[in-house]
Amino acid sequence: MSTSSTSQSAPAEGPTTRWGVWLAAARPKTLGAAIAPVVVGTAMAWEAGGFHPLAAVCALLGAIFIQVGTNFSNDYVDYLKGADTEDRKGPLRVTQAGLVDPATMRRATGLVFGLAVAAGAYLIWRGGWPILLVGVLSIASGILYTAGRYSLAYTGLADLFVLIFFGPVAVGGTYYVQALALPMPVVIAGVGPGLLAVAILLVNNIRDVEEDRAAGKRTLIARTSRTFGVVLYVVCVVGALGVAAYLAFRFGHLPVLATGIVLPLAVPVVRTLAREQAAAALNPLLGATGRLLLLYSILFALGWTV
Repeated sequence: MSTSSTSQSAPAEGPTTRWGVWLAAARPKTLGAAIAPVVVGTAMAWEAGGFHPLAAVCALLGAIFIQVGTNFSNDYVDYLKGADTEDRKGPLRVTQAGLVDPATMRRATGLVFGLAVAAGAYLIWRGGWPILLVGVLSIASGILYTAGRYSLAYTGLADLFVLIFFGPVAVGGTYYVQALALPMPVVIAGVGPGLLAVAILLVNNIRDVEEDRAAGKRTLIARTSRTFGVVLYVVCVVGALGVAAYLAFRFGHLPVLATGIVLPLAVPVVRTLAREQAAAALNPLLGATGRLLLLYSILFALGWTV
């Protein structure tokens, strides 16, 4: 596919305004993965008496900008590599659809990552070199998710990095910039949101498995099978609830057990994921899993602080 082609017509169901195009490119259904660990880390900092409003806001903005920048980069690079085609099942990719030319998307990616750096400047001043390291690695992972010869998404390593960076790193970093400490329960708590963020990625990769194989995008599901992906989705949900239950009993925060409501809500998602292959059935599962992640994180946060 030519890297300079923008002649493809926009889909009939695509956005019709400039803001609509950029909102679609930002993929709002994925932003819960950025917001959720900040909610958990901030709640734990509050309970420990270390809540810091400005640091919390900067952490939230930084997380959102990194996620949007990653989505922009993914949109741009997958177009260049030919992973996004006219036959893709997933939601609109604006570069492939000809709604944004590649050079503009590349500049937008740099701008959004620049905003993440600006949001993180105060956090680096407050938290020192550990926060600088986290910021650099987070942005680098966002870029290398699809960019480069050995990108994370194309080698099957994306799931591991999502678990780490949307889990213990994000929750721990949010806590640290506020309380300036990092107790082990915070790191353990981060595994819950990290697992559910992986579940979001699994929905995407299960839906796109055939396209990814054709494009040489060797995701974990492309290397294994749809069935393995569905089983792993269940493991992620149950594992997140196991983390919450362990912390609830180990540290006496029994209201955290309210996160268990996520399990019955996940059942119809798993059923659809296992039975359906059509995009019309699978695409809504991205948003549904994102909502499960946010609900889990809010219930955990409330349960930890009451």
